[in-house]
Amino acid sequence: LVPRVFAAVPRAQFRFSRAMTKLAAPIARQEPREVIFGAVEGENRGSNPMKNVVKRNDPWFWLRDDDRKSEEILGHLRSENAFTEQEVAHLRPLMDKLYDEHISHLKETDDQAPYRSGDWFYYTRTVKGLSYKFHCRKPAGAGLHVPAEDASEQVLLDENKVAEGKPQCVVQGVRPCPDHKLLGYSVDFKGDETYAVRFLNLASDEYLPDQLDGVTGAVVWGTTSDWVFYRTQDEAKRSYKLWRHKMGQNQEEDVCLFTEADELFDVHHGKTKSGRFLVLESASTETTEAYVIDLEGGNDGQAVLIQAREFELRYDIEHLGESFLIWTNKDKAVNRRLMRVSVADVMAGKGGQESWVEVMPYDSTREIANVEVFKDFVAIEGRQDGLTQLWLMNGDLDGALTRVKFEEELYEVSFGVNKVMDTPFLRLEYSSLTTPVTHYDYDMRSESPDRFHLVKRVEVLEFDPASYVCSRLFAKAPDGTQIPMSVVHHKTVDPKKPNPCFLYGYGSYGICIDPGFNRTLLPYLDRGVVYCIAHIRGGGEMGRWWYEEQGKYLMKRNTFSDFIACADHLVDSGMTTPSQLAIEGRSAGGLLMGNVLNMRPDLFQIAVAGVPFVDLMTTMCDPSIPLTTGEWEEWGNPNEWKYHDYMLSYSPLDNVRPQAYPNVLITAGLHDPRVAYWEPTKWATKLRLNNTSEKTQVLLKMDLEVGHFSASDRYRYLKEKAFEQAIVLDKIGLATVSKL
Repeated sequence: LVPRVFAAVPRAQFRFSRAMTKLAAPIARQEPREVIFGAVEGENRGSNPMKNVVKRNDPWFWLRDDDRKSEEILGHLRSENAFTEQEVAHLRPLMDKLYDEHISHLKETDDQAPYRSGDWFYYTRTVKGLSYKFHCRKPAGAGLHVPAEDASEQVLLDENKVAEGKPQCVVQGVRPCPDHKLLGYSVDFKGDETYAVRFLNLASDEYLPDQLDGVTGAVVWGTTSDWVFYRTQDEAKRSYKLWRHKMGQNQEEDVCLFTEADELFDVHHGKTKSGRFLVLESASTETTEAYVIDLEGGNDGQAVLIQAREFELRYDIEHLGESFLIWTNKDKAVNRRLMRVSVADVMAGKGGQESWVEVMPYDSTREIANVEVFKDFVAIEGRQDGLTQLWLMNGDLDGALTRVKFEEELYEVSFGVNKVMDTPFLRLEYSSLTTPVTHYDYDMRSESPDRFHLVKRVEVLEFDPASYVCSRLFAKAPDGTQIPMSVVHHKTVDPKKPNPCFLYGYGSYGICIDPGFNRTLLPYLDRGVVYCIAHIRGGGEMGRWWYEEQGKYLMKRNTFSDFIACADHLVDSGMTTPSQLAIEGRSAGGLLMGNVLNMRPDLFQIAVAGVPFVDLMTTMCDPSIPLTTGEWEEWGNPNEWKYHDYMLSYSPLDNVRPQAYPNVLITAGLHDPRVAYWEPTKWATKLRLNNTSEKTQVLLKMDLEVGHFSASDRYRYLKEKAFEQAIVLDKIGLATVSKL
């Protein structure tokens, strides 16, 4: 990320050096290396590995260096960056222009929506010229939705100071203790998602001596400022231990409360909204096992099991009065049903599924994703009709379920931050493809005539929502399934004529790419690009079954054929042509990019693959690589006969073959723990060796200072967007086109 905090990224950052001799595209040398699939003595290769092992050659295995220190490998990565810089140097003026456009839409000095917690309103704000956020609060006073205008501000944490002198700075989990006198936060200076936790005294603005190292994510406070709970990782970066820390003691004295030995499972923890219970969850993709610790009895209470792990039984919990609410897939409820169990039964060790009572009949068309509890109401977040939805019911759980209604055809809605139990207001966050992010306090009392109270709409400068239109289209997959697409474009664009088009997809883990607002798309839309989101199987846009039954394991290839069907529909309907069609996917979306390029390279002009997961076979056979063991319940385990051949059929790197590929832009980060840098590096070389087209190129931009989630510095992030967008616009013929 950024070497320092600065007023703005200088344009000189795009002024690439010109070598006297034109650089050739880097090709990594080959060195035979045998990769074994199946049983390997001393390694966890899954529950049923092949005894008769399969061996495959990986000639670029040598590019893997877990320490990221090999000078030969770093030299190769630098040569990739130098080649990319050379090839895009002519686009420098366009990159500068696009960056200026991004800045023109950004209100650089701005406050985010405040939320109530205790006697305070907490919020973050940004200042023009500074790269990171300030975390602040104001006394709540008589403020109902926001603090009074004259309320005095207290700056709790300045991320710009934290980031000084650091090339990377990701701050998360900024949380006050229960009495609001101390603040804890987690920080990662490398991008590898391993954090250090620091604590501040908010009265003196001084750091406490306590520091917790090697932590996964954020800490959770106990019932007082004396205790915190946190998690640590194993060597494969799997969260597997839960610890209790007493403030004022050394980390070496901390007590380990739970260790998860099964490498399929990760440990998670949190506190119920009531503050009474700490929830400890050990979960795999398919199975959940949860415990609660009653903090009313002290922060050293014993963990009580709710329901022991049972394969394919998943559940989440929240505390409400004398009950725990449980939303679960019990009894084949793929979209989850809402149930309850008494606190007394749980604490007596009788809280298993046989004691769960249904709150309302299961509706297979409605997915329950999350539940928010209040003194007099319960809110449900989920999906129906291909969109995110919110529902309400009374706190007695005996009334009708009513849906919160919105006027736009396409939108995205979710819970905001709701820290207060005794309130009639639900904080929600709403946006659409043409409506910037808007925070409302929604009055849950049915008698209220005006139920939406505007708290904050993020201001997007030089933007008129009336200039853009959005719609939903459907493409027919090879098996006849209708695949939805969300589309947005400038109102002057005629979608019945061929236009430059950008198609985005993800399609894994049940993660949804919803039609919410994205300010960074405006440079595309303002040049006449039609932007489309393909809601393909493997995601969860149409409900959990869209993923679990149609887009994982031995149904994974649906994801790729769905995306191709969407692209074909855009071309066949006359909206675009292959020479005008750009596509993008990140991470597991990079798996998507790799496959559709192998399957239909003729259909696209350029593909942008961010941190792409493309070396499926070699990665998923090796339990030492982060995420591997847990994701055997996502893709399957190539060490088992059941999955080996099927996974091989869609492993992007293994299916690159001599053919004419379109242009490919690959971006990645050296310290990425989720998709290791060597995957895109191998892929770039193999694509170049097999690409038979002399008109297209493969570019790899490897950031040597970041991880999976790109730049944390907001100005540098916009520079990176401008870099990618300039290349895309150039390839689809819009490099010299003015804004509409």
